[in-house]
Amino acid sequence: MMMNKEQTQVQEFDVATIMGGLYGDGIIGYKGGFSREWIQQLGEDIDVLFQEALKRPGGAVGRGPKRYYVEIHPEDIRGFVDLATHPWVVAVCEAILGPPYKIVEIGFDVPLPGAQNQPWHRDFPAPKETLTGRYLTSLAFNLTTVDVFEDMGPFEVAPGTQWDRPVEFQHEMFPPKTLYPRYEERAQRKMPKMGDISVRSALTIHRGTANHSNKSRPVLVLGVDAPTAHNADHHDLQITHRFFETLPPQVRDHLTYRLVDTLEPIHQLHQIETLMMGEA
Repeated sequence: MMMNKEQTQVQEFDVATIMGGLYGDGIIGYKGGFSREWIQQLGEDIDVLFQEALKRPGGAVGRGPKRYYVEIHPEDIRGFVDLATHPWVVAVCEAILGPPYKIVEIGFDVPLPGAQNQPWHRDFPAPKETLTGRYLTSLAFNLTTVDVFEDMGPFEVAPGTQWDRPVEFQHEMFPPKTLYPRYEERAQRKMPKMGDISVRSALTIHRGTANHSNKSRPVLVLGVDAPTAHNADHHDLQITHRFFETLPPQVRDHLTYRLVDTLEPIHQLHQIETLMMGEA
């Protein structure tokens, strides 16, 4: 059987290395996955979308003081197909979630100047498959649109904590402060550059840190599920008929979507109330 170029590129990535990283630390990265020019274009799109979302009721959801999350439509950014077909992204999804993986969410976080430390958390409760079966059923890919430095409130993660049982966790997501020393001992601050891609289990305990700079730190988020996961229930991935016709089968086959004639504003269902106040 002949393989196309994309299939050959995907096979160049070692499955054992990918699985070892995500089942071990719970986060891995790929340096220079995109050009700085591609990221600059992404940043331009996000800047426009963010300003539009701020003007729309419910368009930008608080994730803490001076910190927002905006869920968007795939066709809102010019590089969606490039991202969905990137060989490393595809290789990671297939290795961890299996070939029938589904893209269920796309959006972006914007920590503005003055954003505070978030409480340590995971993005949603750990499913039974993870707690008892030790099986990761979802992934979150991140792409920064700026070079990140120490004073910009970098993302902080406690490696290996995707397996922590949620004993005394508030809403099964927020660990008690008695566990904070465990996370602070393990904590790693991530300072990616434009073009870098990272992927993590959203169950790995993490937080955004305080932004002491005068710059915002936008980051794109792509959520992907295994066939057994149900995160799509919290999202409304819309695709217009026109855009759908332009998508290659490789993308169509891995999207959960609702076909529409005209894109509708997204009513964001995945709101995390405890994050809105920042770290108490």
